Amino acid sequence: MTDILDLGGRVALVTGAGQGVGRQIALQLADAQGSGGVVVNDYVLARAEAVAEEIKAAGGKAIALQCDVSDHAAVKEMVAKAASDVGVVGILVNNAGNAGANPSAELGKPFWETGPEVWNSFIGVNLYGVMNCTAAVIPGMLQRQAPGRIITVISDASRWGDAGLEIYAGAKAGAAGFMRSVARSLGRYGITANSVAIALTATPAVERTLNGDPERLKRTLEKYIIRRPGRPDDIANMVQFLASDASPWITGQVYPVNGGFSFAL
Repeated sequence: MTDILDLGGRVALVTGAGQGVGRQIALQLADAQGSGGVVVNDYVLARAEAVAEEIKAAGGKAIALQCDVSDHAAVKEMVAKAASDVGVVGILVNNAGNAGANPSAELGKPFWETGPEVWNSFIGVNLYGVMNCTAAVIPGMLQRQAPGRIITVISDASRWGDAGLEIYAGAKAGAAGFMRSVARSLGRYGITANSVAIALTATPAVERTLNGDPERLKRTLEKYIIRRPGRPDDIANMVQFLASDASPWITGQVYPVNGGFSFAL
C-alpha cells in the first residue's frame, strides 16, 4: 500500500527544534516513511543534540546544528553544512519563534513604552529568521529539481490579534504574507510554501505558567471549541502532512491548528 505521507527521501531542517513543538516535529519527520534525515536546529546546541540523539536512538538519521536564525550569515553556513553532512534540504520547517535567542528584559512593558531594541527580538526570529532560512534553502531545492516543502509555524495572534503581543503578532503576520508570496514564486518548480497557525499549546513553558493558575486556564479555554490546550503532536501532524507527498497541490495557505479558537465564541 502506498503511504501518502511519504516524505520522498527529502532531508528536513527544523528550526527551534530543541524543545516543545519543534522537537515533536523533528521526531515525527525523522520517523516518517521516506525520511531522508532531519537537521535539528536550536540556538542552544545541547538541546539540539539531545533531540538528535533521540532520533538516532530510534533508528533515524539526524544531526544537530546550532544557529541563531536571525543571523543571516550563520544561517547560510548552517544550510551549507547540512547539505554536506546529510544532504540538500528538501523540507524546511520554520519553527523558531517567541522572543528569539536574546529576549529583552523589558518584554513585559506595553509596546508603546519600548522601542526597536525590544521589538527587534521578536522581528528578528519570527520574520527575519523565516526569511533567512527560506532564502538559504531555495537554491538547493531548485538544484534538486524535485518537489520541495517550506512550512512556517505562525501564531493565531497573527490572525486575531492579541493584547500585549502586538510586535509578535505583526512579525508572525509578516511571515505568513512572506510565505504566500514565496508560494507564488516557487510553485512552478514544484516547491510549496504554507503556514500553520497555532494557538495555546502545552509546551513545557506554557504548562508551567497555566498549571499554577487554574482559573486563568479555565477562562482561556472558554474561547476554544475543543476545551483543552493543543499538544505538540497536534501541530506536528499537520506539518508532516504539508511536508509529505500528500500535499503537492496545496500552497500559499494558512492552516489553523487551534481547537476551534475564536474570539467570537
